[in-house]
Amino acid sequence: MASVGAVRPSSRFQNDTSTSGDADRLPNEMGNMSIRDDRDPEDIVVNGNGTEPGHIIVTSIEGRNGQAKQTISYMAERVVGNGSFGTVFQAKCLETGETVAIKKVLQDKRYKNRELQTMRVLDHPNVVALKHCFFSKTEKEELYLNLVLEYVPETAHRVIKHYNKMNQRMPLIYAKLYMYQICRSLAYIHNSIGVCHRDIKPQNLLVNPHTHQLKLCDFGSAKVLVKGEPNISYICSRYYRAPELIFGATEYTTAIDVWSAGCVLAELLLGQPIFPGDSGVDQLVEIIKVLGTPTREEIKCMNPNYTEFKFPQIKAHPWHKIFHKRMPAEAVDLVSRLLQYSPSLRSTALEALIHPFFDELRDPNTRLPNGRFLPPLFNFKPHELKGVPMDILVKLIPEHARKNCAFVGW
Repeated sequence: MASVGAVRPSSRFQNDTSTSGDADRLPNEMGNMSIRDDRDPEDIVVNGNGTEPGHIIVTSIEGRNGQAKQTISYMAERVVGNGSFGTVFQAKCLETGETVAIKKVLQDKRYKNRELQTMRVLDHPNVVALKHCFFSKTEKEELYLNLVLEYVPETAHRVIKHYNKMNQRMPLIYAKLYMYQICRSLAYIHNSIGVCHRDIKPQNLLVNPHTHQLKLCDFGSAKVLVKGEPNISYICSRYYRAPELIFGATEYTTAIDVWSAGCVLAELLLGQPIFPGDSGVDQLVEIIKVLGTPTREEIKCMNPNYTEFKFPQIKAHPWHKIFHKRMPAEAVDLVSRLLQYSPSLRSTALEALIHPFFDELRDPNTRLPNGRFLPPLFNFKPHELKGVPMDILVKLIPEHARKNCAFVGW
């Protein structure tokens, strides 16, 4: 079973297992490539379609410290995703043996690729990394941008399916781990980078099945939201679409990602989507069945221009009745704080991180079911915590991890 970074259609998962660990890492001089600059990879254009198995793509990267360019060769292994955006294929770097995912997108020379611009500035343990990028041309002279991304062998979607097939519930520790890392990635992109992902769903959450580290991928819909500037409302995959989007709001906030994350948490706990609508309207009906009919005030909060409101008056279904009786109250409470009609009433990603649901992860004695240590959860960088009030920091970083965050000035 496997999946890749930055894939867009729902059929984006792979079917074989990858090796984990350090054996596949790039050598330091390549792993530390400087790609966060404003230059476009204009001078690197290679020929060929490059996605069929066995096809070898040869490109190069700028040498560091005045050194000559380095040649890199990728052998395509198989296509793992297709869509209107282009193709994603798994490939192997012949120089290092490392497996990568290459997302190949048709490029219009008149525009800069927003996904590339976003990927270049992202640097976080819970966000898939861009390793390299280059252009390729087909026989028809079509220009494609190729994003070379780190390979992660699973998705949260497939993990959920795995437990469903076995007729089991996902162990609660995994739901906590995955949700914590989702919130951490969102707190980073929302607060440090100022970007809204706009397509949070289990297929876009990559999981290493050995370490249970999670990484957010697919920034093809991501955008910096500017107050006062309109955005398209037809965004985000249906089951995870915030109600303000269904109401046609164009001045939404990063709270749409928080709603999607709440839907993912509910799915991790239930084993199936909480709001499985067949259409936009049906989606709203599914939400109303749980949250009840939104009040006029709540509709105004979602979209002040929306007037055509003709839904039956339905009472909210108690949250604790949505989940099985043994579900911890903290889990139900967090879901209820994320899935609020009014965007401003939803917890932020940062507020979610300090919720009691995650207290077990802050206990230094907590281990994975197999006895191994948890993945890194408190390796915060200064920019990640910039502007965070001390009362939140104290709850966010457990005492045993504070020596690694000395810059906070405890």
